[in-house]
Amino acid sequence: MGFIVPPSCNCGRSEKRENGNKRHRYIIHVHLLRSYSSRNGTSQSQSLSHSVRAQLPSSPGGVLILTKDDGNAKSAAMREYLEIIQSESDVSEMAIVRDVLYACQGIDGRYVKYNEDADGYMIDESIRVPKSTRTLVRRLCEVGWLYLRVKNHISESLENGPLEAIGTVGQAFCAALQEELADFYRLMAVLESQVHHPIPLMVGADSGNSVGNYLSLRRLVVWLGEPLVRMRLMAVLVDDCKTLRGGAMAGAIHMHAQHGDSLVRTFLRRLLRQVSSPLFEMVRRWVLEGEIDDYYAEFFVSAQSVKAEALWREGYQLQTAMLPSFIPEPLAQRILRTGKSINFLRVCCSDQGWAQAASEAVAAAGASASGGILGYGEIEVLEALVAEAAGRIDKHLIQIMYKRYRFPEHCLAIKRYLLLGQGDFIQCLMDLVGPELAQPANTLSSFKLSGTLESSVRASNAQYDDGDVLDRLRVRMMPHNDGDRGWDVFSLEYNAREPLTTLFTEVVMGKYLKVFNFLWRLKRVEHALCATWQTMKPNCMIARLWSNKEGGGQSQLTIVLRRCQTLRNEMNHFVTNLQYYIMFEVLEYSWSNFLEEMEEAHDLDELIAAHDKYLGSILEKALLGERSQLLCKTLFSLFDLILRFRGLADRLYENAREVQTRGDPSSRSRVKSDTLSKPRPGQRKLSTTQLSGDFLGTLGEEMHGVAVEYSSLLEGFIAQLPVQQHVDLKFLSFRLDFSEFYTRQHMSTSTPPIRLHRTPTKVQKPSIGTDPA
Repeated sequence: MGFIVPPSCNCGRSEKRENGNKRHRYIIHVHLLRSYSSRNGTSQSQSLSHSVRAQLPSSPGGVLILTKDDGNAKSAAMREYLEIIQSESDVSEMAIVRDVLYACQGIDGRYVKYNEDADGYMIDESIRVPKSTRTLVRRLCEVGWLYLRVKNHISESLENGPLEAIGTVGQAFCAALQEELADFYRLMAVLESQVHHPIPLMVGADSGNSVGNYLSLRRLVVWLGEPLVRMRLMAVLVDDCKTLRGGAMAGAIHMHAQHGDSLVRTFLRRLLRQVSSPLFEMVRRWVLEGEIDDYYAEFFVSAQSVKAEALWREGYQLQTAMLPSFIPEPLAQRILRTGKSINFLRVCCSDQGWAQAASEAVAAAGASASGGILGYGEIEVLEALVAEAAGRIDKHLIQIMYKRYRFPEHCLAIKRYLLLGQGDFIQCLMDLVGPELAQPANTLSSFKLSGTLESSVRASNAQYDDGDVLDRLRVRMMPHNDGDRGWDVFSLEYNAREPLTTLFTEVVMGKYLKVFNFLWRLKRVEHALCATWQTMKPNCMIARLWSNKEGGGQSQLTIVLRRCQTLRNEMNHFVTNLQYYIMFEVLEYSWSNFLEEMEEAHDLDELIAAHDKYLGSILEKALLGERSQLLCKTLFSLFDLILRFRGLADRLYENAREVQTRGDPSSRSRVKSDTLSKPRPGQRKLSTTQLSGDFLGTLGEEMHGVAVEYSSLLEGFIAQLPVQQHVDLKFLSFRLDFSEFYTRQHMSTSTPPIRLHRTPTKVQKPSIGTDPA
């Protein structure tokens, strides 16, 4: 606002200074008038305008003359301003402040009440108050709205709801909220003591210099600033944690604590110390005592009712949904394993040595047994305690497994008997049990086979083994179908007792049985080829004897015998190199690695992992894994073909002996009495030429078919080895095809068939000899 002074006014400097002071004083009045007019309208400010103009001196000619007023002008203006303010408000500020304090505690006041439509506390619409006051009251009453949400959650959780629904962590959360509300109640008590002090501005100029502890709306904004922030945080936590419990609730609060505001961070950390205290007590009891003090399923370790043999693998599991975010998962896994070790020692091993190890761990970690210093923000202390307890308890457990229960000795026994490492015992067992296993499977007796097993033990160096180990070795007859022989159902098993069943589970022993059946079949093939060689060796004289004589039958016998020896040598080359690969490259190498990993194992999980890796390596390298099924099927077809060749060879040499017997003059009488005089039903007496020529022609064709099929299967088997993922199988390919003979030979090429000259006489084919089992 500007003021115009006429230029014709001749005043001195003193008059100008005085007039300037007067003008400054009245400018304040005019500004006050303008601000009030803009806020309340022209009609409401007319009285103040007239009162100000009445105090301004006037001069004729329309010139405004500024005169000095007395000292009570300011007080008069303030009184008039307050009168105007009071005239447009139906209630005093003291009454509104009092109702605001009630609303902050969830209580409806006389003027400030809860409005359901607006979902908050506000001044009744029928009461006339300035708009700024109404807005300020709504802002202050947000504390009461938040307070009701927090209080209702506490009431619903502790008073109305069951304890199973919230658990101990939920109770600790409600207790922490109640402590914060208790601080809020104390603040409200202090503010209520000040609300009765009159506001100096509202009692006039007489108390204008009073600066007592009065409470106004603007002062209340300052008082409730920090409580509003805390109440907002508590309301947010209440909404987020309604459906959470246990470690999940503590983790959710921890995520809110990752805040840049130091006030928010400090408040939430103080809250978390109380909320997470039940969890840290559960951790302490689990790590040091092996007990789960969890009645409401809040702990991140859960227990299941299982058998003793499945206690370690299935008895205790880590519940990631209940794992707080401030506990890393590796630390949680170590916590889980430490408690499992204690329970395994107590339940499966009947050992109490873990208690001493736990006490030493507490002393080494510097933590009290009561767990007083374990809490939120002390993760380093928790890690130190868990590391000490896990190291000592796991070490004690490994010593118990190695020394008391002799786990390495049992692994060695399984290697020697189930993996055929005890060569003399396996050879003796193969010799003794072979005739019985040639019988149909449904005619075998497990008791008789068990006696044969004991005889094999006594006849070999296995008799000097530990008696406890030999007692665990038993005969097992697998389920059989019609037409199966004893070779198809016979197997050995090793009876592992607790607590070794934790490592030698049914699944693991099933894998050992699979390896045994494969090795037993390979050993049977080798035994069959050795038996064929034993049959061939004394009959080599036959080939040399008949090679100097003339005649078609004798010439055919020499050719077939030579072809049989060649095919047998080829099969023996394959079986010998395959057996060398299995026994040395697979079993011995895997065993050596297993011994190293067994020495480096620090806990039972590492020991189980090392044993599973050892067994898995054997399965993969021995072509028994899932990725080698086609190769294994081809290998078994080769085994069946070799056993079929052994039957043909037995028939061939039986025929050769009969031909020799008939051609020998010194034994003709015995032949007549034993063979020719007692022909089988349906057979005719044949001459030596007829018998040899007709039989050798048929046998030669069968042997040619075996040779062609064997060559095809072997070439296919060798061709698949280089594409296998395991590198050791490539070395097997090199051993089998070191001269690249099979590589150059195409699968379509085969050995030319043996063309034999037959006698024109048509006779019935005799059935000399029978196929072996």
